[in-house]
Amino acid sequence: MLVTVTGKHVEITDPIRAHAEEKAAKLPRYYNSITRIDVLVEGNEGGNQSVEVIVHAEHNELLVAKETGADTYMCIDMAVHKLERQLKKAKEKQRGHKAISAAEIQPPLPEEGAA
Repeated sequence: MLVTVTGKHVEITDPIRAHAEEKAAKLPRYYNSITRIDVLVEGNEGGNQSVEVIVHAEHNELLVAKETGADTYMCIDMAVHKLERQLKKAKEKQRGHKAISAAEIQPPLPEEGAA
């Protein structure tokens, strides 16, 4: 799994990069087909930070969570928390669409001598 941390109009320091990678590394426990995670940190006017976490998974569309606030670390935590819920829901949806076995479809055979 590849984790990319990118900053727009903000310098990504080593502690921010380590925090984002640490939080992103926990996401595969909720959905094991994750191939790549992108963390985008964007500085806005007024001192607010915007964090967007994008998860690329096999057999699924992109999963995106975005959070805006004054504290970058808190934004990363909240965006990852949103993604945890999305990944749990995607996994449950994937598990719920299993095929029905042939034994469940066929009606029981009539008993002999009953007519």
